[in-house]
Amino acid sequence: MSWSIGDGAAPEAVSGTLQRMESVLLLSGLLVAAIGTWRGYANARLVVAPWVHAGDATRTALEATQPLAERARMRRAARNLVVAVGWLILAMYGLFLVASAETAL
Repeated sequence: MSWSIGDGAAPEAVSGTLQRMESVLLLSGLLVAAIGTWRGYANARLVVAPWVHAGDATRTALEATQPLAERARMRRAARNLVVAVGWLILAMYGLFLVASAETAL
């Protein structure tokens, strides 16, 4: 049986290997999507926490005198926001892996 790039058909030995690869893509994509979503949510909660909870009154009064970029709570919230977006991007990559596995089926 001859096989060329434009045929769309693959020999039996390659087909079995690709089938296992599809399941690896599917499982790893689901795992990455679940972990990325979970960690993204956890970090997003840390971003929102300073605005939900009032915090210590003395610390709030001292930080109010500083410029916005020098406030520790704001820097921590910005850092957590960047990390949360990074985890969500990783979760989207996991969904891409799942979609790739499903189109290969």
